[in-house]
Amino acid sequence: MTTETDKKIPGLGLHHIAVQTHDLPASIRLYRDVLGMRIVNEWGNPERRITLLDIGDGAHIELVAPAGAKPFNVPETPKHPLLHIALTTTDIRTAIEQVRSAGYEITIEPKDVQLGPLRASVAFFIGPNSEKIEFFQTHQ
Repeated sequence: MTTETDKKIPGLGLHHIAVQTHDLPASIRLYRDVLGMRIVNEWGNPERRITLLDIGDGAHIELVAPAGAKPFNVPETPKHPLLHIALTTTDIRTAIEQVRSAGYEITIEPKDVQLGPLRASVAFFIGPNSEKIEFFQTHQ
């Protein structure tokens, strides 16, 4: 289906979101083992590893291990534009219980929201790099 956006930038879509990790194995545990994403590529060198995981809908999460002991180029200020990563699910309660049972901090329990004409449920948790992750489920 062609949209107005496609006419302005042909083939526009989301390829990946890069997450600066503090602990690459802990990040892989969440995204691969708990959430079920598949590793599709890994590269870099021993000091700086990058792992690309398929979310399942054509988009990806890129986990970037820091160069040396300190993450690169990630401001620790409220002005940083990224607020959270939102992942879709068809069963928000099962999804949040999966991350809870794996030991992650749930910051917002599943709740129903009305976003204009859109009915949805949302829930939030904190990943191993302090990233805020949302589960988002739409309702008919």
